[in-house]
Amino acid sequence: MSDALLAATCPRCGGGFECGVNAGHCDCFGIRLTDPLRAELAARYSGCLCLRCLRELMEADAPPAGNDDTAPG
Repeated sequence: MSDALLAATCPRCGGGFECGVNAGHCDCFGIRLTDPLRAELAARYSGCLCLRCLRELMEADAPPAGNDDTAPG
């Protein structure tokens, strides 16, 4: 593990992961969460979540396929 990466435990699943947010580069930077979901997570958890949990939450928060409000109709 690099000195810049911190060993962390995900408060959601209890799994271990390496957090690089303090190093200025972390896998979570590629995850796009909605503002309401980001606020909910900040209120619920005191630390960073692992990439697996962030991906699960991002996918669960996404609108169902074919439910695009910009579609003609």
